[in-house]
Amino acid sequence: MSRIDDYRRVAAPGAVDFILKLAGQVKGRRFLHITGGRLGGGATETLRAAVPILSELNVDTRWEVTGGDNTYYTTARSLQAALEGAERVLSEEGLARWVDMNGLNAKKLDLDADLTVVHDCQPASLVSARTAGRWVWRCHFDCSSAQPTPWTFFRRFAEQYDAAVFALPGFEGRLGIPMYIVPPSIDPLSERNRDLTPREISDTLTALGVSRDKPLLVQIGGFARAHDPLGVVNAYRLVKKHHDVRLVLAGTADGEPERLELLSHLLEVAHEDHDVVVLELPPEAHRQVNALQRAATIVLQKSVRAGFDLGPAEAMWKGKPVVGGYAGGLAQQIVTNVTGYTVHSVEGAAFRIRHLLNNPELIPRMGAAGREHVRRSFLITRELVDDLALGVHLTR
Repeated sequence: MSRIDDYRRVAAPGAVDFILKLAGQVKGRRFLHITGGRLGGGATETLRAAVPILSELNVDTRWEVTGGDNTYYTTARSLQAALEGAERVLSEEGLARWVDMNGLNAKKLDLDADLTVVHDCQPASLVSARTAGRWVWRCHFDCSSAQPTPWTFFRRFAEQYDAAVFALPGFEGRLGIPMYIVPPSIDPLSERNRDLTPREISDTLTALGVSRDKPLLVQIGGFARAHDPLGVVNAYRLVKKHHDVRLVLAGTADGEPERLELLSHLLEVAHEDHDVVVLELPPEAHRQVNALQRAATIVLQKSVRAGFDLGPAEAMWKGKPVVGGYAGGLAQQIVTNVTGYTVHSVEGAAFRIRHLLNNPELIPRMGAAGREHVRRSFLITRELVDDLALGVHLTR
């Protein structure tokens, strides 16, 4: 487990000292985080690192998780999808069950804290049971295009909070409470992002069946239309006419019919072209993702729809230029002509990949600029500063 002093060698100068100073200002106050689970990436990955660090700094921080039956989980997933803008059918019975189950969760959980931060959708209606302290809803997804009826239903809970926190300006829905921006971050010392030895990279790639005898184009992401893996294949085919490269597409299918159909199509492509490698990885395959990003020549993130996917930040931390879509938080991470390129089309992606392969001296230069950009803006140390500063402000 990482300790705060371990971050001094990777974080921006002064970042750790600033964290120590802010931690001193919230001594004696109790903080509580509530999520819908402990596994997976995003908020839970950050909390797995942040909660022990805050405890080490004598900031009284707890993390609780809500639970329920199948209807509860299904409704919470569908409600979040609707708030992200997808068409979903939500029954009054299912929504009532979601509210009731969170009522039971409220009785089981210790909600006594000076500041309670509730993450995303599943635990959001817990706010109705609040008795003390300040409450913040932390939204890690883009809810600016929420379906109107689900948003009207959800808003009555959201407006019971003292404040809401979003990942990016423009990600927020209309709310009559104070709103703040705290972008997400990566943990540079986690299994997904820590330094790997050449031997570790080589052994991991061998186990995955990925050969490094030619330049590697790598995209990590769910096999979903939002990440446009078929567009990535078409861009690779345009590049392949001029450069002998290999494409690796790695991610999860989550068992959803549409994703499984897309994965099946990609596996057919890989069967016909041995320079296309498709890897279905479990969500906890952090070392494999780390090794693939470190072995890549260029990392792709050609999403056409995205929240604040941190794939580009992970890749840039490993010194790789990124060619990404112009969606969600991707444009915030990729500084065009400095750390990589944002593109709007298959042809645009192919053009930028070819440009990098034709000018190989740009690859390490952009990689180094990307690592510094992430060091300043997207490491967990920066997010700890933001979170502690918000804690100081809200619990004054």
